[in-house]
Formats: sequence, structure tokens, C-alpha cells
Amino acid sequence: MTALRSKYQVSAQMLNARARAGLSQDVVASRMGTTRSAVSRLETAGKHAPSLSTLKRYADAVDCEIQVTLVPQKKTRNA
Repeated sequence: MTALRSKYQVSAQMLNARARAGLSQDVVASRMGTTRSAVSRLETAGKHAPSLSTLKRYADAVDCEIQVTLVPQKKTRNA
């Protein structure tokens, strides 16, 4: 999976979680202690990847939890 694809998947999950929670960016920002524009940047797949702690704060704000899974790659690598 490419890094860009991963960013778009995370962005889509964030948008879906906020929509399921029925929250505006303003409300999420308030819950996170940040600004609406910062939330907008988080939800936009782009140059900057949010830290795990920022993703955790966002997840808490939209009443979700973070799950990280390491999945073996299909191709094999030489040591």
C-alpha cells in the first residue's frame, strides 16, 4: 500500500467517523482544544501526516478509538 493511499484511507475514515457522530468541525475542534481550520487540515489527505497522539485526540472527539494493526506485506524482503 502506498503512503498516499494510506493517507486517503485515514482521511476518509476520519470524515466518516465525524459524520456518524453527527458533529461539525467546530464541535470536534472544541472537543480537541484546537481550531476548525486545524481539524480541516487533519481531515485533508495532504503533505502532513498527523501524529498518533493527534489521531487519538480526534478519535476521542468523535467518540471512537484508534486501532493499529501491522499486517505482513505480501512480498518477501531479503534480510
